[in-house]
This record gives sequence, C-alpha cells and structure tokens, in this order.
Amino acid sequence: MAGEFAGDNTPELLSIVHDITGMCVGGGGSSSLTADAMFRKDCTDLVRRISLLSHLFEEIKELNKVNGSPSSSSSTALEDSWSSDLILALQSAKRLLSVAKNFSSNSNNSSDGAAKTIIFQFQCVTWKLEKLLSSLPYDDLDISVEVKEQVDLVRTQLRRATDKYGFMISKMPSYDLSQPLAQEISQVLGKSVSGLHKQHSCPENLSELGSIPKSNEGKSCSPCGAGSRLERTRSIHASSEVSLSILTVPKSQEISGSTNIPEDKKPEAIVIPEDFLCPISLELMRDPVIVATGQTYERSYIQRWIDCGNTTCPKTQQKLQHLTLTPNYVLRSLVSQWCIEHNIEQPTGLTNGKIKKSDGSFRDVTGDIAAIETLVRKLSCRSIEECRAAVAEIRLLSKRSTDNRILIAEAGAIPVLVNLLTSEDVMTQENAVTSILNLSIYENNKGLIMLAGAIPSIVQVLRAGTMEARENAAATLFSLSLADENKIIIGASGAISALVELLENGSPRGKKDAATALFNLCIYQGNKGRAIRAGIITALLKMLTDSSKSMVDEALTIMSVLASHQEAKATIVKASTIPVLIDLLRTGLPRNKENAAAILLALCKRDTDNLSCISRLGAVIPLSELARTGTERAKRKATSLLEHLRKL
Repeated sequence: MAGEFAGDNTPELLSIVHDITGMCVGGGGSSSLTADAMFRKDCTDLVRRISLLSHLFEEIKELNKVNGSPSSSSSTALEDSWSSDLILALQSAKRLLSVAKNFSSNSNNSSDGAAKTIIFQFQCVTWKLEKLLSSLPYDDLDISVEVKEQVDLVRTQLRRATDKYGFMISKMPSYDLSQPLAQEISQVLGKSVSGLHKQHSCPENLSELGSIPKSNEGKSCSPCGAGSRLERTRSIHASSEVSLSILTVPKSQEISGSTNIPEDKKPEAIVIPEDFLCPISLELMRDPVIVATGQTYERSYIQRWIDCGNTTCPKTQQKLQHLTLTPNYVLRSLVSQWCIEHNIEQPTGLTNGKIKKSDGSFRDVTGDIAAIETLVRKLSCRSIEECRAAVAEIRLLSKRSTDNRILIAEAGAIPVLVNLLTSEDVMTQENAVTSILNLSIYENNKGLIMLAGAIPSIVQVLRAGTMEARENAAATLFSLSLADENKIIIGASGAISALVELLENGSPRGKKDAATALFNLCIYQGNKGRAIRAGIITALLKMLTDSSKSMVDEALTIMSVLASHQEAKATIVKASTIPVLIDLLRTGLPRNKENAAAILLALCKRDTDNLSCISRLGAVIPLSELARTGTERAKRKATSLLEHLRKL
C-alpha cells in the first residue's frame, strides 16, 4: 500500500488500538457500560492504557515516513520482532476485553472459578504488554521525550495492575478451571493453562510456573494542587492552599501486590492511616469533603450533622462560616490508591438496580433509574427547549450526590452530554459542561468521560464559551487531570494555551480554576514546555506584581513546579522575575517566602550568573532571616541557597 514501508507494522498496531478504544466508545453510547459490574473497571482501565499507546505508534509511523524503509535487514528484523509481538499482545487484549464484557456474574453457568480465570487473563495480558513495552528499542526508534514519558507511565500502571491481579488471585478460593474456559485462555494467550489458578504472578513462559520478581518501581504519587470544587463552590478553598508540595503515599503505607503470603500464615491486620478516618464515624472515608474550618469528614456523616441543625465543626467546635462541603479530591485519590495497594474493596456502583451505601446496606434505585433514563433520552430530542430543560435537570441531579453521578453515567448520559458541548444554545452548552464537571467527581466516571472523547469539546468551550462555561470547563480539566494518563492527553489537546489565556483575562474565579488546572497539568514534565510556549511566565509575573496580590500564592506555586525545567528557567530569568522574587523574600507571607526561596534555588543551581545576580540584588539578608525564622521547608531552601552563595 502506498505510504507504508516494508517492516512497518505501525498501521496495523494503530488499527488494533483504535478497535480496542472503539469497544468502549462505539455504538452511540458508552458500550463499556454493558460489561458486567465485576470487570467494568478492569475493561475501562485496560482500554485507557492501550489508547495512550496510539501516540507512540503514530510517532513511529511518521518517523518511518520521513526516514523511509529500514535500510538493513537486521533493523527490519528488529522492528518486525517487537511490532509483531505487540500485535499479538494487543490482539490478546482485544479478545480478553470481549470475553470480560460478555461475562455475567448472574449467569447460572458462571462461578468464582470463571471469574478467577478472567482475572488471570487480565494479569497475563497486562504483564505481557508491560514486558514488551520495557524491551522496545527506544534509542533506535528515536521517539520524543514526551512520548517516552508517556510509555513509562503506561508501563508503571500495567506493572501495578499485574501485581494487583496476582494478589487478587492468591486471595480467591481455589477452583479447578473448567475446560471451556481453559480453552478460551489458551486461545487468548496461546499457552497451556493447566494449573494456572495456583499462580500468584505471571511467568515469562506461561507453560512454566516460575515466579516473576516483584518490582518496587512505579510507586504512584497523587498530585496535590488545590481544594477543587463541586460546580459552584470555590475552586481554591481558603484552608487548602493551591499547593506547597506534591503529596506522595508514604512508603510505610505501600505494599507490593506481588508479595506472596505463605498459606500457613495469616496476613497481619491492616492499619488504616489516621488521616483516612472520618472524625465522626472513625471509618475509612470514601467521599471526603472539607468544611469551612478546613477539617475533612465523610460526606454522608457531616451532611447528617448539618441536617440535624448543627452549625459548628464537630472536631474543633468552631462555628461554620458557611455550610458548603468542598470535595477533597487529593485525599480521596490517596484513599483510593491505598485501597488498591492493600486489596481493600472500593465503593461499588450499580448492581441489579441497587446501590451500596456507606454503611454497607443497599438502596433500591430502580425508580431513580427510570426517571434518569427518561431525562437522558430527552437530551437527544430535537426540541431545543426540551433538551435545555433536561440538561439543566441533569446538572442539578449530578450536583446532589454520588449515587446520582453513578446512575447518570450508567444511563449512558456521558457521550450525549459531550455532544451537547458543541450546542449553539448557550445555556445548553453551559449546563452540559457543568454536568460533566459534576460527573467527573466520581472516580470511575473520569475514564468514561475521556473515552467519550470529551477533551477537544471541553477545550472548545474553554476558548469560546460564556465566562461561567469557561470557568467550569477549566475546573473539569483539573478534575480529569487528577489521573496521570489524562495529564498527557489534556496537555496534547491545546488546553494549556486556552488555560493560560483564561489565567490572564478571565474572571477572578476563572483565573483560580485555570491556575489549579495548570498546576496539575504541569506536574507532568512534557506539559511544562507547552506552558512556557503558551506564555505562562508572563501571566504569572503579572499576578506576582498585581497590586491586589490576590493570586500570589497560585503564581508562586505554579512557577515553583516549572522552575526545574530548563526552558522555563531561562524564560523566568529573561522576564526579570528574580528582583520580584527577592522582594517577596522580604515582604511576602511565610508561604510566599517559602516558594520564592524554592524558585530562586532552582534558578541558581549550577548557574553562577544567576547566583551573582541575586547576590548583587541583596538576597543574602532576607535569605539569612528566612533560614532562622521561616517554615521548615523555607529554612532548608534558604540554607541551601546561602551555601551556594558562600561558595561563589
């Protein structure tokens, strides 16, 4: 075929990736919803990870077009080898997704053994994909740094998933695999499955039952950034700074899913970190929210406290200045990751017309389902007025509770709402983007929103919508970017330049929303260059020198994330930011001084010109004062910078 070269299998790889992605977004609705509840999240997660590989294959395809066919037979054989192996692995993943989606936990023919078989298939497929991605000849392929980082992220997630499945298998009751299912695995993996139910990890040769060494790499971190909001609450809560650092799960809380536990020993009781417990119920929080005093509670318990007429904070006894409950996204992400690592059951969605409540009981929601399905059908009607009314109602319902967010997504509303983002009716568009923001708060909905291809339309709203629609589009991008892989997709969509424009020219709340989204996106290294090229340093400097000083915290926090990037470093210095930072060392709030010192230290590392500059501008005195009286982090930064100055 014209344009395709001998030894270039990337068109076929891209075709399979697109087929897999289409399994979850095709058919006029999110067909992933037809998967049984037991494997729905597994299917969505695997599809999302595979869809990220399209960037790798597209870049290789473009390089092949530029360079022509590989010149040597050895390079052709090398490319044939890795690409052919990946084709087989992706085909296996495609068949596995089909099997998992057609599985029914309610079927009379199903059993725990059948479920265990499918779990093992997920383990083998994720393990094989991770192994193949780790052995790609990156130097020979000459791919970009951004794509390498993206592939590394996918590998980390696949490795973590492999460990999780191994742990799940080891904890399930032992069943002999039925012959038909054994044959299905054999078809998918091309290997014998005799006795595979006994394995805790996936061996390189599936017919050999050796163990694979556990990996300590790829520990996840959850970006802290800002107290975000549910629709109209403030995007940056007064008690939760934009960010002073990137929160990571403490090593003491981490556990490798691939660790084998001897059968004659019972695992030790898992101690829940104190910060994860609701102060009212003393139970693990699933939907943590922040009240006006800055304390965090499980939503259902603090809501019950407020509904009983109480207007004080249960923990501090301080009067609540307002009764807004702000979702604590960062803590929820940490709790979710901790639950995954410790094999603790996550909150479940809809099952047989019932939703599991926080106390473990089930609530019948069949009436709610019927009403929501009626609303979702109206979203597609030709009458503008009827459609506008339906999306306004969806917006209200999605704001009220997690249960509603689950039911609305289950009813197939997400793809339809994404289509409404391009509506010419201003109110319809505004309500649609706000509904998606509200739905994104429920963790499982994030993947469905991404798979529905929402990002380009959200960016369009961010560029050209009403100010309220732009604010909520920015808040949606922040919510979605909490997942690491989404940072990559959003960054590549053109969203960063639109966010920088909102940061410069938006309403006060729009600027706050843009700042939180940009901070979170810039945690990913590949997005830092995009932000610099979009002019973010100019916008941040304007915020630092603004007489109102209303967004100094946000500007410094974003700049501290960018300062380690070489291109950002040069741009910050060129914009004459150093004198402004030194002035903040003298006059800023403690948090401002801390971040200013951190930025100056990043600018001066291995750069004598910048060190000489801050010395001439009189930075020694405020740094010495900060080293004595600042916060612990500020003291460390100031002391380190003073050491560099002494050496100079």
